[in-house]
Amino acid sequence: RELESMRVRRSKELSDDILAATDVLYVTRIQKERFEEPSEYDRLKGSFVISNDTLSKMKPSASVMHPLPRVGEILEEVDTDPRAAYFRQMK
Repeated sequence: RELESMRVRRSKELSDDILAATDVLYVTRIQKERFEEPSEYDRLKGSFVISNDTLSKMKPSASVMHPLPRVGEILEEVDTDPRAAYFRQMK
């Protein structure tokens, strides 16, 4: 309920409408150590990859955050976009 009052949405996909409405996209890696079956991790590990194409669907004022280090979930091409806040975030 608390998340609903804050207008937080959870989704299993990053659809164009979700990206267009997003103010902050907080990205984390898919954690291999959380899976009992390595095949399940292998199936899911590339499910959410943030690229310049992803950013093109987002607001110019949006921010992309990440706890670092990354393991392929944000492409390096995103690093130079001013919305990429993860290097500023770690200072």
